[in-house]
Amino acid sequence: MLMKRVLVHSVFWIVYTLQDALLEYVWMAPVLVKYSDMQRFWMSIHMAMALLLPKMGFTYFVMYGAGDRISKGKGKLNWNIIQIVAALFAAIVLYRVVSNYYINPVVHKGLIKNHPIFELSRTLLALMDIGFVSGVAITLRLFKQQLAGKEREKNLVKEKLETELKFLRNQTNPHFLFNTLNNIYALARKKSDDTPEVVMKLSKLLRFMLYESKKERVAIAQEIRMLDNYLELEKIRYNERLTIVFQKEIDDEAQPVAPLLLLPFVENAFKHGVSETRFDSFVHINILLKGSWLSFSIENTKEDNGAMTVTDNIGLSNVRRQLELMYKDYNLQVTNEPSTFKVHLTINLDSHAKL
Repeated sequence: MLMKRVLVHSVFWIVYTLQDALLEYVWMAPVLVKYSDMQRFWMSIHMAMALLLPKMGFTYFVMYGAGDRISKGKGKLNWNIIQIVAALFAAIVLYRVVSNYYINPVVHKGLIKNHPIFELSRTLLALMDIGFVSGVAITLRLFKQQLAGKEREKNLVKEKLETELKFLRNQTNPHFLFNTLNNIYALARKKSDDTPEVVMKLSKLLRFMLYESKKERVAIAQEIRMLDNYLELEKIRYNERLTIVFQKEIDDEAQPVAPLLLLPFVENAFKHGVSETRFDSFVHINILLKGSWLSFSIENTKEDNGAMTVTDNIGLSNVRRQLELMYKDYNLQVTNEPSTFKVHLTINLDSHAKL
């Protein structure tokens, strides 16, 4: 990092010195007519380098001294301004001293006569010369700081969104695990022969949640396989009382999708639908993928409690927020009818937002 900064600063001052020497070469040509072009060029380089000391001194004092304290709100403003004015005065005096006692007699061989140190025209020329390069350097540094600030802000927002997404997914995992363990407990109490099979399917689901769900996206075939395992668990629990229809039409099984995106809808169908229904129940699921467009619909039976307004539970509000974070182009419709509950989701999987 330090070497990069040194290199950048060195390049800046080299470019400035060459530019300043070129202007000096053109400006002093009528006075130095007895010298060749190459001699005048090296004299111009010599002069530009001799005047770097006051320019660099003032520039770095402002960038890393009083000016830096002002930008960070440190110290008293008036005192910092006084220091900058004093540094500028010192730089102008040094500029004029170098001009009178080194450049004119040594570089220009006495062809240009000296002027009083504080002659107005020469002082203003020194002020403009110092002010130009320091202004350019300070402006570039402020611009770089602004870009770095925006990048830090962007990274902070990204980290916040990533943390929120992880939190939402971690909410889904315990919720699912709690429901499935309840299923195993119920089967164990009945001493069901299906208990070992349920434990095996649960282990597959947990493996997916522990490893695959940490990825930004997984193949849709993996997501569907996870849903199949979950539905198999529920079939064992409800036996003949439940009819499950799971239709899939996928034109690309490798199409990436956010993991655990569809599970909350399926969980919701059982927790707030089938489990509260006293008679035969059904869950109908349809997944259609064409190109980048994913269409997911699920319908389940429920008890008629007279409430037609859709209220978000933890699972639905969770997945709504995940959709907001992960996809720019989607549409989620939830319909609460007297005896059925329907969800229809369409997503443009190519609109996946990079956090």
